[in-house]
Amino acid sequence: MIRAVLLSAATLIGSIGLPATAEPRLVMVDQPGCVYCELWDRQIAPAYSKTAEGQFAPLWRVDIADGAPEGVAYARRVTFTPTFILIDEGRELGRIEGYPGEDFFWPLFAQLLERHTDYQPDLMPATN
Repeated sequence: MIRAVLLSAATLIGSIGLPATAEPRLVMVDQPGCVYCELWDRQIAPAYSKTAEGQFAPLWRVDIADGAPEGVAYARRVTFTPTFILIDEGRELGRIEGYPGEDFFWPLFAQLLERHTDYQPDLMPATN
């Protein structure tokens, strides 16, 4: 219960001041009780914002029950959680449906960024 409250607070804080059109963002559509969302939270979330990918496309968490955030248009309905939707200027560029595990998430996400944005990992600043 406490974990759910903390995640909800982090989601709220993380989404404040994040206009849909500012830059590429990764929308993570989740829901309470989603075991794969919880697995992502344990395996990926702690490092996400420290990576080149996470800095290029900051995370924006939304609950599946809330639908698309204001100013964002998904290409199609979200039916699975987690679903990771890469957006820019309020429109979907691509998505990863489900969580494939940490060994596959990073390469799939990098491929999504490279295919749909001007992301170039070699040009991203190093993080500590």
